[in-house]
Amino acid sequence: MQTLAVDHPLVAHKLTTLRDVRTDSPTFRRLADELVALLAYEATRDVRVTGVTVRTPLVETAGVQLASPKPLVVPILRAGLGMLDGMTRLLPTAEVGFLGMVRDEGTLQAETYATRLPDDLSGRQCYVLDPMLATGGTLAAAIRLLFDRGADDVTAICLLAAPEGLKYLEQTFADLDAPVRVVTAAIDSHLNEQGFIMPGLGDAGDRLYGVV
Repeated sequence: MQTLAVDHPLVAHKLTTLRDVRTDSPTFRRLADELVALLAYEATRDVRVTGVTVRTPLVETAGVQLASPKPLVVPILRAGLGMLDGMTRLLPTAEVGFLGMVRDEGTLQAETYATRLPDDLSGRQCYVLDPMLATGGTLAAAIRLLFDRGADDVTAICLLAAPEGLKYLEQTFADLDAPVRVVTAAIDSHLNEQGFIMPGLGDAGDRLYGVV
């Protein structure tokens, strides 16, 4: 598994404002959208392309376009929805699937309550959107589901990651013969006793959409 913590002053600046408890939901949503676009730029460095020839106003020249099958973007509900616009702005031709998962706060295990994905993902590159990689259980379950349906390359984009969650993903997919990547704005210190990332930014879903 590969992990990339994007080292860029704009990423750090936007993340700092996201962490601030005084940042309201509209501002949080806007900054999360902007931050995801920056992370997506790094996350798509290995997106598959195919060569094409186009005609400029002067001559023909070689170029590339996204290869088929199209990449699949998969936000994990509900907080992952706040990352979707930033990702599809960079990949407007990508297809979008949805995965509803919730973490049991007692067991810290992920449970799936909704799935809207193609049954066959053979040959597909998938990009999973999940703001917080904490224990790793939710993200690991999502990635496993995609591979079980035939995906052969999965990249997770997270606003924040904890060392414990990264370690869990590495152990879970250590024997998998397929690329797994995590792209994040920062790797924080640790998880507290409740399984929240420290220093973190709180509950991403609540800060995006309010407490419901």
